Amino acid sequence: MATIDLHTHSHCSDGELSPEALVQRAAERGLRVLALTDHDSVAGCARAAQAAAAHGLELLAGVELSTQWQGVNAHIIALGLDVHAPLLQQLLERQSQVRERRAVAIGERLAALGLPGVYEAALARSASPQSVGRLHFAQVLQERGVVRSVQQAFDRYLGAGRKAAVPLDWVTMEEGVAILNRVAKVSVLAHPLRYGLSRTRLTQLVAAFAQAGGRALEVATPVQLPGEWPWLQAQATKHALFCSQGSDFHGPTTPWAELGGFTELPDTGSSVWRLLSDDRAA
Repeated sequence: MATIDLHTHSHCSDGELSPEALVQRAAERGLRVLALTDHDSVAGCARAAQAAAAHGLELLAGVELSTQWQGVNAHIIALGLDVHAPLLQQLLERQSQVRERRAVAIGERLAALGLPGVYEAALARSASPQSVGRLHFAQVLQERGVVRSVQQAFDRYLGAGRKAAVPLDWVTMEEGVAILNRVAKVSVLAHPLRYGLSRTRLTQLVAAFAQAGGRALEVATPVQLPGEWPWLQAQATKHALFCSQGSDFHGPTTPWAELGGFTELPDTGSSVWRLLSDDRAA
């Protein structure tokens, strides 16, 4: 099990736990470093940092930014973030408005499909109208018996091209990386294998991310098939990217993505944690 987890979520986006409860769970599982990377929000970072200090755990402020690259919703994690930077606040305000409009539109489409009140129930599960995500809708649909699982909710209603899917006007990947590089120490391309891309197309995405100024690739995650880690490492090496790791933890109801539930990257010069450690020591 890993002791450094650089990709987690609280209820300030679509996670289940408060920042304080997230930190407590991380401490109980023996983590020594935790990054809070809520979707398009840094609202929980100060609370998480305060809780981490009480538990003797190091907390990195972060964010997972939603971006668009050639029709792909690519997620970029920023680590070592200046959460008060005006440039970041402006970007996140833009993102929150996009997210809120999408949530309302998803609710309207579900209602038109004979599923009223799902938006209101999703809103009740989130911290604010700006933090309502597709996972909230999926959880409501599962609870109501409309689908058997969260994944089925995405397959039938919420995934790209499905009945209730709503296209988004996120910032471009290139613009997002450029801004994050000005307000954070490291930008990371998150969970590259989850975009449903062919290896050829994924190679193009990684290359474009590196060309845009991205610094690291998420290599170690809880759900990986044999051969995926070496392939990702090879991509990182090819494009001079550091390697990152994270669970993408959202809560206790997703045990396959538990805090620290993956094999930790070797502590070498290619580790993003080594890069962050060197920056702090400088």
